Parts: sequence; C-alpha cells; structure tokens
Amino acid sequence: MIKNKGVFIMENEKPKVSVLEGIIVLLIMIFMMSFGVIGLGISPELPILVSILLLVFWAKFRGFAWDDIDEGFVVGVKNGIVPLFIFILIGSLIAVWIASGVIPSLMVFGFHLINVNWFLPSIFLVCALVGTAIGSAFTVISTLGIAFMGIGITMGMNPAMIAGAVISGAVFGDKSSPLSATVNLASAVAGADLIDHIKNLMWSTIPAMVGSFIIFVFLNHSSGSANLGNVSKTVATLNTHFNITFWAVIPIALLLICAWSHIPTIPTLFINIVVSSILLFIEHPHFGIIKLNDLILNGFVSKTGNKSVDVLLSRGGISSMMGTIALIMIALAFGGLLMHLGIIDAVITPLAKHLNTDAKLIVSVIFTAIGVNIFVGEQFLSEILPANAFKGVFKKAGLAPVALSRALEDGGTVINYLVPWGVAGAFISATLNVPASHFAPFVFLSILSPVFSILSAVTGIKIKHIKTTK
Repeated sequence: MIKNKGVFIMENEKPKVSVLEGIIVLLIMIFMMSFGVIGLGISPELPILVSILLLVFWAKFRGFAWDDIDEGFVVGVKNGIVPLFIFILIGSLIAVWIASGVIPSLMVFGFHLINVNWFLPSIFLVCALVGTAIGSAFTVISTLGIAFMGIGITMGMNPAMIAGAVISGAVFGDKSSPLSATVNLASAVAGADLIDHIKNLMWSTIPAMVGSFIIFVFLNHSSGSANLGNVSKTVATLNTHFNITFWAVIPIALLLICAWSHIPTIPTLFINIVVSSILLFIEHPHFGIIKLNDLILNGFVSKTGNKSVDVLLSRGGISSMMGTIALIMIALAFGGLLMHLGIIDAVITPLAKHLNTDAKLIVSVIFTAIGVNIFVGEQFLSEILPANAFKGVFKKAGLAPVALSRALEDGGTVINYLVPWGVAGAFISATLNVPASHFAPFVFLSILSPVFSILSAVTGIKIKHIKTTK
C-alpha cells in the first residue's frame, strides 16, 4: 500500500481523477498547445511534448505508477499503428504514381476536362463522387488531390482553397460510402444498421454539401481569372518530360475495383504499388530495381527545368511521411495518457448523466467528439470514446442508435481533418504541402456538418427515436 494525500491505496489501484481535476488538466493542456501553435506559430510537436512532460509530472504527483504511465503511451500509439502503416504505403504510392506518369497524366486530362470558371466546385464534386465510390478520403486526397493541386496552383489559385475543395469532397465521399471505415465504425459502436445510418447521416451531410458547393462557386468567381499562359506551359512541360497516356487510368480503376470487392486498404495499396511499378518498368525498361528502391524510399525528384512543375511533382516516398508519422505518434501518445490516466473519462462520464433533453445529449456528443479530436488526435477514438460514454444515456432517453451514430460522424469523423496534430490533418498537410491552419477555414463540409447536426438537434427535425410497441 502507498499513501497519497493522506489516503492509503493499493499499489495496483490507479488513483481516481475528479471531474474538477480533469477539467483543470485539460484546460492547461489546451493553453499549452494553443499558445505554442497559435500564439507562437510553431509546429505542434514541441507544444505536445511539453504537455506530455507536464502530464507525466502530474501523474507521478498524483501517485500513478510508472507502469501506468508507460501503458498510456503504448495504448495511445497502438491505436494508430494501422493508419501509420497506411501512410508509409501512400508515400510509396505517390512516388510511383508520379514516376510512372499517372499523376502527370491526370493533371493533363484535368486541364482539358475541367472548366477553369468552375474549378473549385467541379473538383469538389469529382472528389465527392470518387470518395463515395472507394470509401477512403485519404486515398482520394493523396491521388486526385495532388493532381488537382497541381492544376489549381498552375492557374494561380490559392492553394488553401484548392485543398479545402479537395478535402471537402473527399470527406463527403468518406461519410457517404458503405465502404468507409469510419462510417462502418460509427454505426457499429452506436449499434445502428449501416444503411439506416447512412440514410440518416444525409440529413446533415447533404445540406453541408449544398452549402459547401455554393461557397466554392462564390470563391471561384471571386478569386480572379486563371493564368492560362501558365497552363499551356505546364501542359507542354508535362508532355515533354512524362509519359502522358490513357493507361494511367489503370491504377485509378484498380482502386475502384478493390473498393467494391471489399479488399482492405493495406492490400489495395500494395496491389496498386506493384501494378504502378510494372507500368513504370514497361515505360522505362532500364529503370531497374535499385532506382525503384530509391524512388519508394526517398520519393520522386522532378527535373524538368520548369520550377513550378518541379515543386509540384517532387514529392512522395517513405521518407516524406516520417515527419507526419512522428507528429502523429506524439499526438497519439498524448491522447493515450489522457485516456489511460482516466482524465477524459472523468470529464465525459459525469457529463453524460446530467443531460435531460434530446438536444443537450446530441450537442454534447458532437462537442465531446470534437474535444477528443483535439486532445487525442485520432479519428476512430473520436467516435469510440463518446459512443461508450453516451450509448446508455441515449437508450434511456429513447433516442435511436442512428441519432448517436450521426452525432459521432458530425463531431468526430469530419473534424479530425482540421486538427493540425490529428491523424488526418497532419497527413493532409504533408501530402498536399499546405499547413492545416491554412486549409482548415476552407474545408466547408467539415465546418458545416456539425452546424447542421446541431440545428437538427435543437429543432428536433429528423431526430430518430426508438420505436416502442404498446
């Protein structure tokens, strides 16, 4: 037994964190991260590390064992192992797609097919359509997103706006597809039928999509005219230095086939890397295994002589993802500590017991999911933790499981893309080369989804209840 503040507790029993104590700790963490990221304008790694340091000191002061603290790190990082491995594969895929001409071909086709006067709304709709077909926002952003960024930047458009349109479309697809991991997770943890969940989700998602489309139309027309001279130069450069061919659609078709065949993300990416590498060897028979190894490890380096093209297409490779992976691991470790030490549970659980109306319950789930995104930075946990805390309360209040699953999506799934240290936010920043603080204000689908969900809760419109038989 050990003595902690005059109270004897068993050595294997973790100290209990009070509601007030949990709130104070979270507020201090908010201050540390916001002061560093927003106040000082530095990258999130150091503020999070300082927060972890303070959290460890607090945990030891409160009597937590070193094993408990270590376990918090392990639990946190363990939840992100699969996404981190996916990022490594995506980095490899980007490099191979550029070298084999897939992304340059998509750029050239895009220049000819997409109307410059409707660029932002059109790429928003294309990404939404493809995202719905394959059920993966990350895949859309890291493939079509890079091509659209190249087209838009060449036309002189704001990179943050382009990224916002790409991400908004991809997020819509991710929320609307029965193949999406987050959609399946939200319905599962809430105990809702998958199709019923998607149907109910549309009551907040469709208005958010329409609102986003209208805003992108306005932004497109207010951002000035496109520089068509740059477009012509870029197309000429791409045609000269890359193999522009319709065979480039093969990897895109493979993504769709694998998605509709319910092949998981990791084998899908492996298949695409192999097929794209074969295309690369066919186009460049003397490329060789050694060069492919360097390409996958270090990424593609464009040497066309056109500075803007070289900046756009010098990317990819496993090494390009290492900074993102480091940030995500730090954020996940921080979130794991908050969970394992009982801080998040101490704040969430008592709150759930004192909510007595449908609106209060739904709004609380949305803000809780947003809070988990901010503190934990992991998309799946932003659904799992609030679901565990509120599921029983929703049932007692007579709210249907789809009411909970929609709140989880609108506060959990979509917000992770806006958090600089979140899994999605950090990944996008590295992939599109645009800081999260720059593109976040333009990801209108993520901003509007919780707004319409809250409006639905407050007005009672389309809030589903459990059907009872008399």
